Amino acid sequence: MYKEINFTELSKELLEQLQKGAFLTVKEGDRVNTMTIAWGALGYMWNRPVFISMVRYSRYTYDLIDKALDYTVSFPLSGQLKKELGICGTKSGRDIDKFKECGLSLKEGENVNSPVIEDCDLHIECKIVYKQPMDESALEQSIKDKCYSKGDYHVLYFGEIVKAYVKGK
Repeated sequence: MYKEINFTELSKELLEQLQKGAFLTVKEGDRVNTMTIAWGALGYMWNRPVFISMVRYSRYTYDLIDKALDYTVSFPLSGQLKKELGICGTKSGRDIDKFKECGLSLKEGENVNSPVIEDCDLHIECKIVYKQPMDESALEQSIKDKCYSKGDYHVLYFGEIVKAYVKGK
């Protein structure tokens, strides 16, 4: 049982968990993949609630999300799934079936094509409304040195939050 919420209702919990990890899941055609993210932004742009996800070109998820119309982000707020976050942040969907490897259950998205990770507490469904490759010339040098020493930059995906919900008790 799930309860729909306003995207701001659990924003503090969402942002605190994001630093520990969340699952970005995308479906394109018959391919589905999830990856751990720890960077992102929650906000309000273009008169819409948005979540901004960042995906590196080298990631298998990039192959899917760049062709997809949407994505979901699932947050395990109760301290569960630490091992699974680790696996999904270090292994590639090119090499393993992360869902099988981690025993993660998928639930169809309610308003998007991409599923959510059912084992999590909080879910946001996002419709991609804008994407932008990073402009490395505009990035502060210390961030380039620390986060992009190998030149593997991100593409930013601005997702309009079309639904946010929590697992009921």
